[in-house]
Amino acid sequence: MRARLGSLFFPTRSTVLGRTRPHGLPTARPESVDVSPERLARIRTVLQREVDTERMPGAVVMIARRGRLIYSAAIGFRDKAAGEPMTKDGIFRIYSMTKPLASIGAIMLVEEGKIQLNDPVSKFLPELAKMEVMVKGTDGKTTRECAKRQITIHDLFRHTAGLTYGEFSYVPEIRAAYAQAKLFTEPSRSITPEQFTAGIAKAPLVREPGTEFEYSLAVDVLGRTIEMVSGQRLSTFLYERLFRPLNMTDTGFKVPEKNWRRIAEPLRRQKKFLDVTIDPVNELAGVGAVSTAADYLRFCQMMLNGGTFEGNRYVSPATIRLMTSDHLGSRPAVPAPPGNTLMGVDGYTFGLGFMVRQGPGLAGVPGSEGEYMWAGHGGTFFWIDPQEELAVVFMAQIAGGHRTYCFRMIKTLVAQALGK
Repeated sequence: MRARLGSLFFPTRSTVLGRTRPHGLPTARPESVDVSPERLARIRTVLQREVDTERMPGAVVMIARRGRLIYSAAIGFRDKAAGEPMTKDGIFRIYSMTKPLASIGAIMLVEEGKIQLNDPVSKFLPELAKMEVMVKGTDGKTTRECAKRQITIHDLFRHTAGLTYGEFSYVPEIRAAYAQAKLFTEPSRSITPEQFTAGIAKAPLVREPGTEFEYSLAVDVLGRTIEMVSGQRLSTFLYERLFRPLNMTDTGFKVPEKNWRRIAEPLRRQKKFLDVTIDPVNELAGVGAVSTAADYLRFCQMMLNGGTFEGNRYVSPATIRLMTSDHLGSRPAVPAPPGNTLMGVDGYTFGLGFMVRQGPGLAGVPGSEGEYMWAGHGGTFFWIDPQEELAVVFMAQIAGGHRTYCFRMIKTLVAQALGK
């Protein structure tokens, strides 16, 4: 027998283990890949407590080890206000987990020789050739000066472009400039891609390109570069090159009406999330996508496989090693390093689209050197650990600072189950 939830199938206890399912991974008992099923059971117990105390509405967790799905659970509510239970095919606003998808799309163009990391972005977006930087003088007043060098494609991947997020900036002049250019997340979805690029060109940079890490709109600009190089909308390019070949059937920039009932919602008291039932005018490579746990796990397993999945190659192993290496070096991180931004911990640097662990220590969560990950503003999280042959996807819709607590929690819960 097999249990059906929406358009996805998941194994029941009577399913023959090892048979490939539509999520693309054969299933296995946890103990067969050196994972304790008793300790895995703690995941549901702990997350159910979070649901019962109304710190989160619900979650979906999927874990693969050594290429096999060993854990798949839906906990709590997909829509608490409506009393709708969470299902494994729930569709989530993944916000910044769009960035790794777009980064792989862009690196495909690098592999094809259409883009180089050292190319100035202005080669493809001429409006960005003469950017200005906001500088504070000794008298405390701010002025604009011409940037000493241009933003490169490399800067966009690793967030060293001198851009920021206007909503989160503590600098009044930057907030005002980004608001005027309609670069805040919600307004920027309703302007044209050309207006978005013009807005980026008009707003000042917060620092010289290439000098410091600051999490920002950089990948949204990378998405515009993809569109200019490919001649396609971002959604079309990613669908043809990544989503369709990987069979990520529920991943995109809009949820079709037939699937609206599957959209996972935050708790009613929390801030309104993006409306993913409309077709955005500007498809944001940094925040705009939706996905399911099963879809995103396929992407993670492709990365863990060295760029292949089900016989298809997407990127080369050498490219994945490049993307998951340290690309910050000694550059400062403002206002916080990647690990603090994501989970409130030290010990991580940034590569090309992914946060990367630097060693076994420093971080306040377990993990392996070289593991890589990212998360979304709405409460979604994934990580890939090549040393442990592990891929984990955690999908929830949690607003506010409780996200980082949950990310640390699921990281620990999975790690403590490794080993029989």
